[in-house]
Amino acid sequence: MSVKHLNQRQLADRWDISDATLERWRSEGIGPVFLKLQGRVLYRHEDVEAFESESLRKSTSERVNAGGAA
Repeated sequence: MSVKHLNQRQLADRWDISDATLERWRSEGIGPVFLKLQGRVLYRHEDVEAFESESLRKSTSERVNAGGAA
């Protein structure tokens, strides 16, 4: 099984945010988990998708459950 990874630039492009934002999030423990291999930062697709799912909201105070309903 092959695991696809995103580098910082690819994830920043996916979310339309800056590289600096991802760097700050990593230092503050925000965002998806990441790998640091030989100085390179990589994000597994499954971790990015899990983070996106956990970030779904119906309103500012109401999360959407994993099934997509409140």
